[in-house]
Order: sequence, then structure tokens, then C-alpha cells
Amino acid sequence: MNGRQRLLWALGIGALTTAVYVCFASSRVLAEHTPYNHFALLARAWLDGRLDLAAGAPGYAGNNDFAVFQGRTYVVFPPLPALFLVPFVALAGSAEAVPDGLLFVLLAGVAPAALFLALERLNELGRSDLRRFDNAVLAACFAFGSVYFFCAVQGTVWFAAHVVGTGFGALYLWSALGARRPLLSGVFLGLAFLSRAPLLFAAPLFAFELSRRAPPRRELTLALARFSVPLAVALLLSFALNRARFGDGFEFGYRYLTIAWQTRIERYGLFDYHYLAKNLGVMLTSLPWLDAGPAPLRINHHGLALWVTTPVYLLLLVRASRLRAETGLALTALSVSLPSLFYQNTGWQQFGYRFSNDYAPFLFALLAVAGLKLGRSFTALAGFGFLVNAFGAFTFGRADFQRYYFTDPTQRIVYEPD
Repeated sequence: MNGRQRLLWALGIGALTTAVYVCFASSRVLAEHTPYNHFALLARAWLDGRLDLAAGAPGYAGNNDFAVFQGRTYVVFPPLPALFLVPFVALAGSAEAVPDGLLFVLLAGVAPAALFLALERLNELGRSDLRRFDNAVLAACFAFGSVYFFCAVQGTVWFAAHVVGTGFGALYLWSALGARRPLLSGVFLGLAFLSRAPLLFAAPLFAFELSRRAPPRRELTLALARFSVPLAVALLLSFALNRARFGDGFEFGYRYLTIAWQTRIERYGLFDYHYLAKNLGVMLTSLPWLDAGPAPLRINHHGLALWVTTPVYLLLLVRASRLRAETGLALTALSVSLPSLFYQNTGWQQFGYRFSNDYAPFLFALLAVAGLKLGRSFTALAGFGFLVNAFGAFTFGRADFQRYYFTDPTQRIVYEPD
């Protein structure tokens, strides 16, 4: 009965958060195809028996984030989100006839619901003292008090990938805790990787969880094998796709993007220490600018700092001494964060540091095991996060509110100019 109650709570959380996301999404996202419907275009290509886009990049997409290799145009983002659109594109007959953003808004409730189940799992394991209602509050804090909120209502390719990837990442967290479901953990992590590549670096969590149980060698070997098989299948599929498109299993195609900052990629590569300072600056120090112009404040399109959009993370610093037994969760969050910190892009354009979605479920799990009390401090920080992210969800990407955002096409201006 307890398991059934947890599932009902999770379904309720998923339904409620989805309803809020629908209310915050723009009418265009819900009724029309988005201007960056890369996944719908990829679904149409698959239905045509192709890996490239037969007609090239459509004009309405502004040639934004398409790769061109040997005269062919490709969608290089991890492909799994496109799979959800295949039946709808098949029925509609074209990518443009499908409101792709609507589907991803409707899927956005999966991640908060799965996170709730993971928090409940921590209770089962005796690692969290939070009550069921507290776990629901913490899941709501993730849903509406983090950058996941503004991502959930966008529908365009970059944010759709976060919705799907974070959902599978949270399901992986739930299944990996206690290491009782090795096959399912491998499946969910493989699906997460095929949605957001940095989530592959969450693999150590299962090993940490398995080591906590200290099973006999035969059981340990069997569990690792069950975990590894679906993950290996996902990797092989990715390598095969890369080889078929670019002639190299390790070439994902990002260096063939037709973008303005291609020169820096050619010089430093996609990942390099060169990018770390700017990425850390955005992640930790980016603040809104006070302005006497048409809006009282402006937000750089590099996005706001993580502690501004999700101030409850500050409680992890206060409770750090309580996390010594949770090395696995902490190192997993760190491991997943590293690829983005060395990546050539800050996540621009964004309201807040969107790459944090990849490891947000692990940070919220850390909050649960840190002996968190949902008292005045938590309420104040969470309430501030709700207000900030509600503003982001309602204004980001909408022409009527563009005055609140500062856009520098060169991406060189991170802080307010003198």
C-alpha cells in the first residue's frame, strides 16, 4: 500500500506541475511549431529514411545550431527527444504541422515526479528524515524554484533536451539508489545520455550505491554487468550514428555547426580550460543589471548565477558536514557538472544557468540527506526562488518582455559594461 501511495503522490505531482507549465507556456508554444523544432525535423528525416535533412535547414530556424558536413545538413543534438515526436510527425505529415513545444511541455512533469520518488527512496533507505509532504515540497522547489521552470515552458530544441534528459536523469537517480535495480538503472542512464550527453558522467553513482551494500563478489559482478549492458547499447548506438553521419564514431558533429564563434572552437576545441573562467563566472557571479531605461533591471542572456535562481542550494554549504556519508551523490553531481564547465558555450541564451538541470536532481537529493529542516530559512530561500523563476518562465523568450534582457551576439559581454 505504501508503494501505491507513493506512486499516486508522484502522479499527482506530475499532473500538477504539468498544469502549471501549461499555464505559463506561451500560446504560440502550445499551438504552433517552435522556430527551433530540430527534433521534429529529425523525426521527419527518420521517417524519410535519412539521417540528414533533405531540404537543409528551414529558413524560419535562422540556420541556428545545424551542422553542415560534406554538403549535408544534420541535427547534432542527442537524438532521443526526436523519438517522442515520430508518431505525431508521421500522422501530421510534416514537422511544421506538429506543435513540438506542446509535447515537451506535457512531458515536463516527469522530472519532478521522478525526483519525488527518488527522495522517497532515500527515506526507505534510512538516509533522509524528511516526511512525504516534505519530499513533495522539495520536488516542487525543483519544479518551480530552479531553472528547470523556465526550461520546461520553452519547447525549443535546447530546452526540450533538458526536459527529457532531466526526466531520465531523475529516474536513474531513483533506480540507482540502493543499487537494487541494476538493469533499470542502466536503461535510464542510457536514455538520459541519448538526451543530454553530460549525464553519462552520472554512471559512478550506481557503483557508489553498490559499494554501500558490499554484496558478495558474484552478485556485485552480475549487478555491474546488468547495469553496463543497456548503457553499452546506448553508447554503441551513438557511435554508430556518428560514424554513419561523420565517418567517425567519436565525432558528434558540434565542430561542424555553422555558428559565429566557430573560430574559437577551431582554436581551442569544444572543451578546454580556456572556457572555464567564463563558465564559472556565469554559474556563480552573474547578476541582473540595474537600469534606468525601459526596464528597472536587465538580465544578460548568459543567464543568472545558480545561487540567485536556486538559493536553496546555499543550504548545502551550511550543512556540508552532514554530507560526509554521501560522497557518491556529491561526486556524481560534480562529475556531471564538469563537462559543461569546460564547454565552449555558457548555455547562452538563457534566463539562468540551464546546464545545471543535468545535475539538479542529485543536488536536491543531497538537500534531502543533509538533515534539512523545512523551516523559516528554507521557506524564505525557496519562496525567493519561486518568484525569480516564475519571472523567468513568464518573460524569457517573449518579445513583449525583451526589454528585461541584454543580448550581445558576440557573447563576449558577461558583466555590465562601464
